[in-house]
Amino acid sequence: MKIINQLNSKKVTFSFEIFPPKKQDAFDSVKNSAIELTSLNPDFISVTYGAGGTTQSNTSEIASIIQQHNTTALAHLTCVRSTKEEIEATIADLKAKKIENVLALRGDFPKEMAEGENVFPSGMTHASDLVPLLKNAGFCVGGACYPEGHPESKNRDADIENLKYKVDAGVDFLTTQMFFDNDMLYSFLYRLQSAGIHVPVCAGIMPITNANQVNRMVDLSNAYIPRKLLAICDRFRNSPEAMKQAGIAYATDQIIDLISNGVRGIHIYTMNKPEIAKAILHNVDEIISATNS
Repeated sequence: MKIINQLNSKKVTFSFEIFPPKKQDAFDSVKNSAIELTSLNPDFISVTYGAGGTTQSNTSEIASIIQQHNTTALAHLTCVRSTKEEIEATIADLKAKKIENVLALRGDFPKEMAEGENVFPSGMTHASDLVPLLKNAGFCVGGACYPEGHPESKNRDADIENLKYKVDAGVDFLTTQMFFDNDMLYSFLYRLQSAGIHVPVCAGIMPITNANQVNRMVDLSNAYIPRKLLAICDRFRNSPEAMKQAGIAYATDQIIDLISNGVRGIHIYTMNKPEIAKAILHNVDEIISATNS
Protein backbone atom coordinates (compact mmCIF):
# COMPACT_ATOMS: atom_id res chain seq x y z
CA MET A 1 0.00 0.00 0.00
CA LYS A 2 1.17 3.52 -0.71
CA ILE A 3 1.81 5.47 2.48
CA ILE A 4 0.15 8.64 1.22
CA ASN A 5 -3.14 6.71 1.06
CA GLN A 6 -2.74 5.66 4.70
CA LEU A 7 -1.90 9.20 5.77
CA ASN A 8 -4.92 10.59 3.96
CA SER A 9 -7.38 7.96 5.16
CA LYS A 10 -6.53 7.65 8.87
CA LYS A 11 -6.77 10.29 11.59
CA VAL A 12 -3.57 9.01 13.19
CA THR A 13 -0.87 6.72 11.77
CA PHE A 14 1.80 5.01 13.86
CA SER A 15 5.05 3.84 12.28
CA PHE A 16 8.58 2.71 13.12
CA GLU A 17 12.10 3.06 11.76
CA ILE A 18 14.74 0.35 11.73
CA PHE A 19 18.30 0.36 10.41
CA PRO A 20 19.98 -2.54 8.57
CA PRO A 21 23.16 -4.12 9.89
CA LYS A 22 26.52 -2.74 8.79
CA LYS A 23 28.03 -6.22 9.19
CA GLN A 24 26.43 -9.24 7.59
CA ASP A 25 26.75 -11.41 10.70
CA ALA A 26 24.20 -9.14 12.42
CA PHE A 27 21.62 -9.58 9.65
CA ASP A 28 19.54 -12.22 11.42
CA SER A 29 19.29 -10.10 14.57
CA VAL A 30 18.00 -7.10 12.62
CA LYS A 31 15.67 -9.29 10.58
CA ASN A 32 14.16 -10.71 13.77
CA SER A 33 13.72 -7.20 15.18
CA ALA A 34 11.93 -6.16 11.99
CA ILE A 35 9.63 -9.16 12.15
CA GLU A 36 8.87 -8.46 15.81
CA LEU A 37 7.99 -4.88 14.92
CA THR A 38 5.56 -6.07 12.24
CA SER A 39 3.69 -7.99 14.95
CA LEU A 40 2.76 -4.63 16.51
CA ASN A 41 0.74 -3.82 13.35
CA PRO A 42 2.26 -0.42 12.52
CA ASP A 43 1.02 1.46 9.47
CA PHE A 44 4.50 1.20 7.99
CA ILE A 45 8.15 0.56 8.87
CA SER A 46 10.96 2.57 7.30
CA VAL A 47 14.38 1.04 6.63
CA THR A 48 17.40 3.34 6.59
CA TYR A 49 20.30 3.54 4.15
CA GLY A 50 23.83 3.68 5.55
CA ALA A 51 26.21 6.59 4.98
CA GLY A 52 27.56 6.37 1.45
CA GLY A 53 25.06 3.62 0.62
CA THR A 54 26.86 1.14 2.88
CA THR A 55 23.72 -0.90 3.62
CA GLN A 56 22.14 -0.68 0.17
CA SER A 57 21.44 -4.39 -0.40
CA ASN A 58 20.37 -4.98 3.19
CA THR A 59 17.96 -2.05 3.03
CA SER A 60 15.96 -3.59 0.20
CA GLU A 61 16.20 -7.07 1.74
CA ILE A 62 14.88 -5.97 5.14
CA ALA A 63 12.15 -3.92 3.43
CA SER A 64 11.12 -7.02 1.46
CA ILE A 65 10.97 -9.13 4.64
CA ILE A 66 8.76 -6.50 6.27
CA GLN A 67 6.33 -6.65 3.36
CA GLN A 68 6.30 -10.45 3.47
CA HIS A 69 4.87 -10.01 6.98
CA ASN A 70 1.94 -7.95 5.70
CA THR A 71 3.37 -4.58 6.70
CA THR A 72 4.05 -1.65 4.39
CA ALA A 73 7.77 -0.89 4.00
CA LEU A 74 9.40 2.47 3.31
CA ALA A 75 12.89 2.03 1.86
CA HIS A 76 15.39 4.90 2.19
CA LEU A 77 17.45 5.86 -0.86
CA THR A 78 20.37 8.31 -1.04
CA CYS A 79 22.50 9.73 -3.83
CA VAL A 80 25.83 9.90 -1.95
CA ARG A 81 28.57 7.83 -3.60
CA SER A 82 26.22 6.32 -6.18
CA THR A 83 26.35 6.56 -9.95
CA LYS A 84 23.13 7.13 -11.87
CA GLU A 85 23.32 3.52 -13.07
CA GLU A 86 23.59 2.27 -9.48
CA ILE A 87 20.63 4.38 -8.40
CA GLU A 88 18.57 3.10 -11.33
CA ALA A 89 19.56 -0.47 -10.46
CA THR A 90 18.44 0.05 -6.86
CA ILE A 91 15.13 1.46 -8.04
CA ALA A 92 14.64 -1.59 -10.28
CA ASP A 93 15.45 -3.89 -7.36
CA LEU A 94 12.90 -2.17 -5.13
CA LYS A 95 10.24 -2.46 -7.83
CA ALA A 96 11.07 -6.14 -8.29
CA LYS A 97 10.52 -6.64 -4.56
CA LYS A 98 7.14 -4.87 -4.89
CA ILE A 99 8.16 -2.03 -2.57
CA GLU A 100 5.96 0.98 -3.34
CA ASN A 101 7.36 3.62 -0.98
CA VAL A 102 10.77 5.32 -0.92
CA LEU A 103 12.19 8.05 1.31
CA ALA A 104 14.39 10.23 -0.91
CA LEU A 105 17.48 11.59 0.85
CA ARG A 106 20.73 13.25 -0.09
CA GLY A 107 22.44 11.06 2.48
CA ASP A 108 25.16 11.60 5.07
CA PHE A 109 28.69 12.06 3.88
CA PRO A 110 30.94 9.06 4.64
CA LYS A 111 33.26 9.51 7.59
CA GLU A 112 36.28 8.61 5.49
CA MET A 113 36.72 10.13 2.04
CA ALA A 114 39.68 10.24 -0.31
CA GLU A 115 41.09 13.67 -1.01
CA GLY A 116 39.20 15.21 -3.92
CA GLU A 117 36.64 12.38 -4.00
CA ASN A 118 33.43 13.17 -5.87
CA VAL A 119 30.71 11.94 -3.52
CA PHE A 120 28.01 12.63 -6.11
CA PRO A 121 29.13 10.69 -9.21
CA SER A 122 25.52 10.59 -10.45
CA GLY A 123 25.39 14.37 -10.61
CA MET A 124 22.50 14.25 -8.14
CA THR A 125 23.44 16.41 -5.18
CA HIS A 126 20.12 16.81 -3.37
CA ALA A 127 17.14 14.65 -2.42
CA SER A 128 15.03 16.71 -4.83
CA ASP A 129 17.14 15.29 -7.69
CA LEU A 130 16.01 11.76 -6.79
CA VAL A 131 12.31 12.61 -6.57
CA PRO A 132 11.48 12.79 -10.31
CA LEU A 133 13.19 9.44 -10.94
CA LEU A 134 11.18 7.82 -8.16
CA LYS A 135 7.89 9.42 -9.19
CA ASN A 136 8.39 8.34 -12.81
CA ALA A 137 8.95 4.79 -11.52
CA GLY A 138 5.58 4.91 -9.75
CA PHE A 139 6.72 5.18 -6.12
CA CYS A 140 5.07 7.07 -3.31
CA VAL A 141 7.92 9.39 -2.27
CA GLY A 142 8.67 10.68 1.20
CA GLY A 143 11.09 13.39 2.23
CA ALA A 144 12.90 14.36 5.43
CA CYS A 145 12.56 17.66 7.28
CA TYR A 146 14.10 19.32 10.34
CA PRO A 147 11.75 21.16 12.74
CA GLU A 148 14.69 23.15 14.12
CA GLY A 149 16.39 23.65 10.77
CA HIS A 150 18.86 21.48 8.90
CA PRO A 151 22.32 21.72 10.54
CA GLU A 152 23.79 22.79 7.18
CA SER A 153 21.20 25.51 6.43
CA LYS A 154 22.26 29.12 6.91
CA ASN A 155 18.92 29.89 8.60
CA ARG A 156 15.40 28.51 9.02
CA ASP A 157 13.94 30.55 6.17
CA ALA A 158 16.49 29.09 3.76
CA ASP A 159 15.72 25.63 5.10
CA ILE A 160 11.99 26.08 4.41
CA GLU A 161 12.77 27.36 0.89
CA ASN A 162 14.82 24.23 0.17
CA LEU A 163 12.08 22.04 1.61
CA LYS A 164 9.49 23.76 -0.60
CA TYR A 165 11.65 23.00 -3.63
CA LYS A 166 11.75 19.33 -2.63
CA VAL A 167 7.99 19.14 -2.11
CA ASP A 168 7.34 20.92 -5.40
CA ALA A 169 9.52 18.26 -7.08
CA GLY A 170 6.88 15.69 -6.10
CA VAL A 171 7.36 14.57 -2.49
CA ASP A 172 4.09 13.10 -1.18
CA PHE A 173 4.76 13.36 2.56
CA LEU A 174 7.43 14.41 5.05
CA THR A 175 8.93 12.78 8.13
CA THR A 176 10.64 15.00 10.68
CA GLN A 177 14.00 14.49 12.25
CA MET A 178 13.79 13.88 16.00
CA PHE A 179 12.78 16.70 18.32
CA PHE A 180 12.22 16.80 22.07
CA ASP A 181 10.17 19.96 22.51
CA ASN A 182 6.76 19.77 20.84
CA ASP A 183 6.53 23.54 20.58
CA MET A 184 9.39 23.33 18.08
CA LEU A 185 7.24 21.13 15.86
CA TYR A 186 4.12 23.29 16.19
CA SER A 187 6.11 26.37 15.16
CA PHE A 188 7.62 24.44 12.25
CA LEU A 189 4.20 23.24 11.02
CA TYR A 190 2.92 26.82 11.08
CA ARG A 191 5.90 27.94 8.98
CA LEU A 192 5.25 25.10 6.52
CA GLN A 193 1.65 26.21 6.07
CA SER A 194 2.75 29.82 5.61
CA ALA A 195 5.20 28.71 2.91
CA GLY A 196 2.50 26.80 1.03
CA ILE A 197 3.70 23.34 2.04
CA HIS A 198 0.61 21.25 2.67
CA VAL A 199 1.72 17.62 2.39
CA PRO A 200 1.21 15.33 5.43
CA VAL A 201 3.95 15.45 8.07
CA CYS A 202 4.90 12.54 10.32
CA ALA A 203 6.45 13.57 13.64
CA GLY A 204 9.68 11.69 14.39
CA ILE A 205 10.03 10.66 18.03
CA MET A 206 13.29 9.34 19.48
CA PRO A 207 12.92 7.68 22.91
CA ILE A 208 16.01 8.55 24.95
CA THR A 209 16.55 5.37 26.95
CA ASN A 210 20.28 5.83 27.51
CA ALA A 211 21.59 9.13 28.86
CA ASN A 212 24.66 8.88 26.63
CA GLN A 213 22.40 9.24 23.58
CA VAL A 214 21.69 12.91 24.25
CA ASN A 215 24.89 14.49 22.93
CA ARG A 216 24.83 12.30 19.83
CA MET A 217 21.21 13.23 19.15
CA VAL A 218 22.07 16.93 19.33
CA ASP A 219 24.92 16.45 16.85
CA LEU A 220 22.73 14.49 14.44
CA SER A 221 19.59 16.59 14.49
CA ASN A 222 20.45 20.05 15.81
CA ALA A 223 17.74 19.39 18.42
CA TYR A 224 17.08 21.49 21.48
CA ILE A 225 17.05 19.40 24.67
CA PRO A 226 14.49 20.72 27.20
CA ARG A 227 15.52 21.12 30.81
CA LYS A 228 13.05 18.41 31.83
CA LEU A 229 14.78 15.82 29.64
CA LEU A 230 18.23 16.92 30.77
CA ALA A 231 17.14 16.49 34.40
CA ILE A 232 15.87 12.97 33.64
CA CYS A 233 19.17 12.02 32.03
CA ASP A 234 21.18 13.49 34.89
CA ARG A 235 19.08 11.80 37.57
CA PHE A 236 18.96 8.31 36.04
CA ARG A 237 22.24 8.21 34.13
CA ASN A 238 23.62 5.37 36.26
CA SER A 239 20.35 3.42 36.55
CA PRO A 240 19.77 1.80 33.12
CA GLU A 241 16.31 0.36 33.80
CA ALA A 242 15.10 3.57 35.43
CA MET A 243 16.48 5.58 32.51
CA LYS A 244 14.71 3.32 30.06
CA GLN A 245 11.40 3.70 31.88
CA ALA A 246 11.80 7.47 32.14
CA GLY A 247 12.71 7.75 28.45
CA ILE A 248 9.65 5.74 27.44
CA ALA A 249 7.49 7.95 29.66
CA TYR A 250 8.93 11.13 28.13
CA ALA A 251 8.31 9.88 24.58
CA THR A 252 4.79 8.81 25.59
CA ASP A 253 4.05 12.29 26.93
CA GLN A 254 5.27 13.81 23.67
CA ILE A 255 3.03 11.54 21.61
CA ILE A 256 -0.09 12.15 23.70
CA ASP A 257 0.42 15.91 23.40
CA LEU A 258 0.99 15.65 19.64
CA ILE A 259 -2.14 13.60 19.03
CA SER A 260 -4.17 15.88 21.31
CA ASN A 261 -3.08 18.82 19.19
CA GLY A 262 -4.03 17.25 15.89
CA VAL A 263 -0.74 15.78 14.65
CA ARG A 264 -1.75 12.83 12.48
CA GLY A 265 1.50 10.93 11.92
CA ILE A 266 3.67 9.48 14.72
CA HIS A 267 6.97 7.89 13.66
CA ILE A 268 9.15 6.14 16.27
CA TYR A 269 12.90 5.85 15.83
CA THR A 270 13.21 2.42 17.45
CA MET A 271 17.02 1.98 17.34
CA ASN A 272 16.18 -1.66 16.50
CA LYS A 273 14.67 -2.22 19.96
CA PRO A 274 11.19 -3.71 19.53
CA GLU A 275 10.66 -3.78 23.30
CA ILE A 276 10.88 0.03 23.42
CA ALA A 277 8.41 0.42 20.56
CA LYS A 278 6.08 -2.11 22.20
CA ALA A 279 6.15 -0.27 25.54
CA ILE A 280 5.34 3.07 23.93
CA LEU A 281 2.56 1.62 21.80
CA HIS A 282 1.07 -0.06 24.88
CA ASN A 283 0.94 3.37 26.54
CA VAL A 284 -0.94 5.01 23.65
CA ASP A 285 -2.83 2.24 21.84
CA GLU A 286 -6.22 3.18 23.31
CA ILE A 287 -5.58 6.83 22.49
CA ILE A 288 -4.83 5.96 18.86
CA SER A 289 -7.84 3.65 18.70
CA ALA A 290 -10.17 6.32 20.12
CA THR A 291 -8.80 8.94 17.74
CA ASN A 292 -9.26 6.71 14.70
CA SER A 293 -12.75 5.54 15.64
